[in-house]
Amino acid sequence: MRVGIVAAPRPLDDVTSVAMRLREIGRRAEALDFSGLWITDSLGRGTASLDPLLLLAAVASVTDDIELGTCVLQVPLRHPVELAQRVMSLDVLSEGRLRLGVGAGSTEADFLVVEADYGRRFRVLRENLEVMRRSWRGEAVFGPALTPWPGHEQGPPMFVGAWHSPRWVQYAARHCQGWLASGIYSTLEEVAEGAAKFRAAGGDRVLLANVFTDLRPQPERHSLIERSKINLVCDPEEARERLAQIADSGADDVLLICPFDDPEQLEQVRKLVPNAEALEC
Repeated sequence: MRVGIVAAPRPLDDVTSVAMRLREIGRRAEALDFSGLWITDSLGRGTASLDPLLLLAAVASVTDDIELGTCVLQVPLRHPVELAQRVMSLDVLSEGRLRLGVGAGSTEADFLVVEADYGRRFRVLRENLEVMRRSWRGEAVFGPALTPWPGHEQGPPMFVGAWHSPRWVQYAARHCQGWLASGIYSTLEEVAEGAAKFRAAGGDRVLLANVFTDLRPQPERHSLIERSKINLVCDPEEARERLAQIADSGADDVLLICPFDDPEQLEQVRKLVPNAEALEC
């Protein structure tokens, strides 16, 4: 089972800039042989947030090999052709390392900020993904066509984040490169059930995203952490056991949200999985 890191940038002290910290986390993640660095997406939840594609562009400039992903980009909040161009731009800048995790969104406040229709989000997700694919291929959708960058006509590998809904698990298997399960909203049993359905439909890669991780004796408290059904907010020995349980659920990757204010903790997390064979699925 591969292990990736999720960064959730937030304002820090006056000495450390977010740009400096994000680049540091990216460099550390690559040096420690994590599989990738992923960024979350939010707009109207009462806390300062930044665009995930721009953040990943900053990480792309200081890394060479790790995957760079979104978990997940809320597609219905953006115009699909403009989003297709921004995604294509990042895929070019990262030299094909972008892994586009997409979803319909689950928080109405994000939709209210941009006057998007929360009730139609699932339909809009499906429609906009098709528009994005057509745009990457150079097809005209609403007017003149977006000219694709050579070599990027198929777009980046795409992963659908959709809890364990059978309809979206099957969509991910048939039309995308993987399925993103949620460590916040899904139990291990639901992940295992979704993974079985995904593979039965012909899918290949299952990623369990947004698993809060904090190995400190006094971890930070957060309402999402308290509600999360799968997390590694515990001592290292317990975290190692929980990782083994995640591997047993059928996940090919686990994406751990590590504290943004404590990048040194990445070394402790890496020690939980000393080699790739330690958590074979």
